[in-house]
Parts: sequence; C-alpha cells; structure tokens
Amino acid sequence: MEKIPFIRLWDIYKGLLTPTQQEITDMYFNLDLTPSEIADEKGITRQAVSECLKTCKKQLEEYEEKVGISKRLNDFSLSVSLAATEIKAWAEEFSSSNPAFKAECDKLVQIITAL
Repeated sequence: MEKIPFIRLWDIYKGLLTPTQQEITDMYFNLDLTPSEIADEKGITRQAVSECLKTCKKQLEEYEEKVGISKRLNDFSLSVSLAATEIKAWAEEFSSSNPAFKAECDKLVQIITAL
C-alpha cells in the first residue's frame, strides 16, 4: 500500500476506524512498521494485518468520497497560497511606489509568509 496519500486520510478519518484498526494503521503509518513486524507485535498473522490495512484503505477512501474533507482542505490551502502570493506581490509593489509604508508592507509580508 502506498502510504503517502493515506496518511492524510488517516489523520482526518482515523476516529471512524475501530480501536484495533486505529492501532494497526498507527503502527503502519506512524511507526513505519511492516505488516510482518505488526503481526509479531500483535500476535496475529501477517495475513490478518494485510487484510486489516486493505480494509482500512478502502474505508478511508470511502469516507473521503462521501465527506470530502481532504479535498476541501487541499482546495482551501491552494486558495490561501494563491491569495498570499497576490498579497505579497501587491505589498512589494506598493512599498516600492510608497516608501513611507515600507515597514508596514514588510510586516504584512511577514504575516502572510507565516501562513
């Protein structure tokens, strides 16, 4: 299972998984354990771990398909990034033509950069 796309989904939707699913996926995603290592740790078969991970992957995808929080967060982040870029460009242009406001524009750029 490719981990990267599912880490964000796991962060968002892990509360909807069972405690056992949460524990196994936490070991897999956050502790970076292999299914064999998880099986040894939990005292279950590697197949059981693989099935759990497969089921969780499917559930996470279904939750995202129905609720769409990850997509909304991505869209929001993109909007904020685009707005920040426009604000920085405006502040730099404004401070060039209005040197008296350079300190304020620099402060605005610092605030926007911190986002």
